[in-house]
Amino acid sequence: TTQAIKVPHSTKFDPQAVKQQLGIAVSQWDSFMYRMRTLAERKVKSHEAMNYFLRVLCEPTGNADSSRMANERALKKVQALYDGQGRGAELDSAKNTAWGLLNAVTEYADHEKRSRSVEHRIDSAWFGQGAALKQRALNSALALAA
Repeated sequence: TTQAIKVPHSTKFDPQAVKQQLGIAVSQWDSFMYRMRTLAERKVKSHEAMNYFLRVLCEPTGNADSSRMANERALKKVQALYDGQGRGAELDSAKNTAWGLLNAVTEYADHEKRSRSVEHRIDSAWFGQGAALKQRALNSALALAA
């Protein structure tokens, strides 16, 4: 494989050619963008949003009382992010859409979820429980939009 991609200044920049040279499948990007647009176009009713959040967030753990309280806290926070407190929540693409649902959970996992430290939160968001939560959120949003 090529270690570097060189684009001479004398030629017109062709991003598709560079993607192909780098081995980035253009079709994968197009597929991703199609799915995200589908989420942004899928309008969501309030009961659908609540069902989505319950499905994504409420996984029982060993301690029932602790799990219930954590789930209630998470539900309230994610709903608030979805209802306008989240970054970009008021944009047309996010307001009352499946894309907005996904963004609320993602923001919660990356920035709001309780954690021992910033480093622990980042590790969780990239590799641990936060990453698993975001994957569940994506899968549930895509199922809702299907």
